[in-house]
Amino acid sequence: MINWTRVNELKAEIGEDDFAEVAVLFLEEVEEVICRLKSAPKPDLFEQDMHFLKSSSLNLGFDQLSKLCGEGEREAAAGNYDAVPLAPVFQTYDASKQAFLSGD
Repeated sequence: MINWTRVNELKAEIGEDDFAEVAVLFLEEVEEVICRLKSAPKPDLFEQDMHFLKSSSLNLGFDQLSKLCGEGEREAAAGNYDAVPLAPVFQTYDASKQAFLSGD
């Protein structure tokens, strides 16, 4: 679920203090996109939202979430918005966030 090797690499690259700031910013920005997707996904932003979630998740080591969002991005790029099940994205984010915050 969490790529702890990536997390540790990022900590080493930017330092513990900056990593904490990056993690907080990541969670805030992802929560904003998740809330938008839960309330009213907009087709004109869907591909962009999936790309953002994929990229930022990969950067912070949320590997499973990144994979799901990458699949969603590809479907959205093909115009298949209805083919992207969002429930697994939300569930994976919640589980990944919990694992990340607890260090599991």
